Amino acid sequence: MAETKAKKVTKTTKTAKPAATVTTAPEANKLHRRTMTGIVVSDKMMKTCVVRVERQVREGTYGKYITKSSKFKIHDEENRAKTGDLVTIIESRPLSREKRWALQNILRASSREVLTKVAGTKSKV
Repeated sequence: MAETKAKKVTKTTKTAKPAATVTTAPEANKLHRRTMTGIVVSDKMMKTCVVRVERQVREGTYGKYITKSSKFKIHDEENRAKTGDLVTIIESRPLSREKRWALQNILRASSREVLTKVAGTKSKV
């Protein structure tokens, strides 16, 4: 009971492949990364800030809008962001166990700097 395997014989023909011209746009090489806007809650860690991002969600039963927030740890290489700043963050590769976001830019600085400058000029009693 020897079984014989039939081999498929296919005839291969050589055809000239057309020269393909590949043009890559600069935008095609960039990755699509999510961006969010939030307020810096804490800047006490080195090269890391905590940003609170708020969003409004429509509640199912009554249709009322509820504000929900999430906190993200972001990478701030130069420690530029301070508590109260409005910042834009961008998605990045995992930098630590909880850091997956990086600081893109600071949209609005907090008014805390102005208050400390004014308080420093007052005479102490």
